[in-house]
Amino acid sequence: MSEAFLPFTRPSIDEETIAAVADVLRSGWITSGPKVQAFEAALSALCGGRRVRAFNSGTATLEVALRLAKVGAGDTVITTPLTWVATANVILEVGATPILVDVDPVTRNIDLDRIEAAMLPTTKAIIPVDLAGLPVDRDRLYALADRRGLRVIEDAAQSLGASWNGQPIGSAFGQGRGFVSFSFHANKNLTTTEGGALVLPDDIDAGLCERLRLQGVKRFPDGGMDVDVLGGKFNLTDVAAAIGLGQLPHLAAFTARRRDLARAYFATIDPALGLPLPPADFANCNWHMFQPLLPPGVDRGRFIAAMKARGIGVGVHYPALHLFSLYQALGFRQGAFPVAEDIGRRTISLPLFPDMRDSDVVRVCNAMAASLSETA
Repeated sequence: MSEAFLPFTRPSIDEETIAAVADVLRSGWITSGPKVQAFEAALSALCGGRRVRAFNSGTATLEVALRLAKVGAGDTVITTPLTWVATANVILEVGATPILVDVDPVTRNIDLDRIEAAMLPTTKAIIPVDLAGLPVDRDRLYALADRRGLRVIEDAAQSLGASWNGQPIGSAFGQGRGFVSFSFHANKNLTTTEGGALVLPDDIDAGLCERLRLQGVKRFPDGGMDVDVLGGKFNLTDVAAAIGLGQLPHLAAFTARRRDLARAYFATIDPALGLPLPPADFANCNWHMFQPLLPPGVDRGRFIAAMKARGIGVGVHYPALHLFSLYQALGFRQGAFPVAEDIGRRTISLPLFPDMRDSDVVRVCNAMAASLSETA
């Protein structure tokens, strides 16, 4: 009997959480309510007591952060080309212009050595991305931003549970001046099926954040209301929050298991395959994904098909976003960010999720060796 298909990721949701969702459905209150408030409080505790507001996606949190930072038409925002396209799309959404900076070939995160040269008089903010859960150097990042008085909006969609020099991502780097955006999409280390959260800087009005989250509505004790800003429809439901509350107590165990699986990959992948591996950072990274690079010349499409034929799912995270048609139409060109382009062409995401067995890692590595021999 052949083994079951092994996807590149799968959420870990226990029966207690499923029962909690059923309780919410039976309660008659299924949209934003007490569960969302409880989830925000629990996230705040995880982030050292900072103010946290829950949203229906990580993308929404980035957009609202830009609006709270007063970024708009005529402004520029620095970010990386090696990320999910939402990171740059939200810059366009608020009317600003993205400035892309190539990535470091080792960390695959934005190259901090290149940021200062990319700053313009119009630059208002930096959005760094913690690719695969490996944090950008927060000390250097905030030092760069402080020299020009720029806002930092940490795209920590992939790094909940990670840390920088012993300090959890989401806590107060840069003396609490930065925003932190988390995603709880189904493939993240903690999920609410879809959802996100925004950690607010100390000087930002939480009430304005809430109005931008829900159609600009301001409510008064007498039942009246006003709308004073153009808000979106970005609120999280209590159904989703119940899943998040069920996930949070397991986050540390999820992260520990991911680290064990990553160690197993490092120990099992045959060096003779010639696969450049991610940095073996077990102090900071939460191992959201494990991403080797294919050797030059390997057809990635054929490799993915060969792995699928062996019952193994493989992801691609991410193609360099400036090569998408939308960004080509804005004037970005192939060759502008060669490191990101090379990584984007060769990257693969191998299966990694807490319910995997150690034997699954061996199975993936054996399948990878056989698939590479077919596609080289």
